[in-house]
Amino acid sequence: MSSLRYALLVAPSSNRVYSAAAAALMIAELGVFNDALLAGALADFATLTLGSVEYVTFSAAPLDARAIAILSNLSSLFALFVFEGGKLSPVDLSRADRFDSDLITIQKYAGKTNEIFTKLLLNVTLAASEFAREFPERRLRVLDPLCGRGTTLNQALMYGFDCAGVELDKKDFEAYAAFIQRWLKDKRLKHRAQIGHVKGQRKLDLSLALDKAAYKNGETIGVTFVNTDTRATADVYPPRSFDLIVTDAPYGVQHGSQQTSGKLARGPVEMLREALPAWSAVLRPGGALGIAWNTRVARRSDLCELLGEAGLVVQNSACYQGFSHNVDHAILRDLIVDTKPKTP
Repeated sequence: MSSLRYALLVAPSSNRVYSAAAAALMIAELGVFNDALLAGALADFATLTLGSVEYVTFSAAPLDARAIAILSNLSSLFALFVFEGGKLSPVDLSRADRFDSDLITIQKYAGKTNEIFTKLLLNVTLAASEFAREFPERRLRVLDPLCGRGTTLNQALMYGFDCAGVELDKKDFEAYAAFIQRWLKDKRLKHRAQIGHVKGQRKLDLSLALDKAAYKNGETIGVTFVNTDTRATADVYPPRSFDLIVTDAPYGVQHGSQQTSGKLARGPVEMLREALPAWSAVLRPGGALGIAWNTRVARRSDLCELLGEAGLVVQNSACYQGFSHNVDHAILRDLIVDTKPKTP
């Protein structure tokens, strides 16, 4: 079967620095999808500029519905075209999004991770897991153990996944609890929210549905959020209860985990050394952990060593090596993904 040339239009980003890296990051993400989800069916990744607009291109046999559904969820994808004879013919997308996009774009605050990158991190973590072949049909459980004000939780909700978070900062906990309930009310989505306690720490329990009929039938999506130290993750969530863990390690600039001394741990190595045993305990065998971190404050080799000590297997294939990019003068961000082996 003859191959076609396809072109991916990169979505514009309000973040100028991220926009500069968007095409390279899309090629890296496309490589992960190709390797893990599409059996290597795509080839010849490249960039192409048409009319001063940048595209990412690849060659493939005519894409079937499943391949289109997978590619539709690339984090920076704005549109997909067949590129033939110098003309672009649009391909209808089939996104997995369950809710309006303002769920992930409306929140604005200092230190927020770019939501496009958050989606990328979730995507490539999912692709490494045993459950990748069932995406987007399978409903997964996602944890962010350093979830701040919930960008990861909101992206997981966009996919219809159950999600959970841990965050030490009281203000972040309160901000997310207020935001998500206000958003659901504004959208007139059926839901039930309750602030309670677990192990003496405050906990948000939330269930919501896509429509009234789904809510009535018990077809709800669950959100939990516990206001506690990330090292206590295994104390507030059951063992082997999450398919994916997706998080930003401390960048050495802000946020972190409380140390015994009472000071905030701002470096990823010291925090991960203490937190990884708890994170690994709540990760299901066959699941995957994706971490973004600042390479200016920690070496990849140090993180690989810590992840190995926690019984996790780092994904070191070539397709996982192209995600390094600048955030600002103090942060050169990269990501690392590892899996939890199934016990014999």
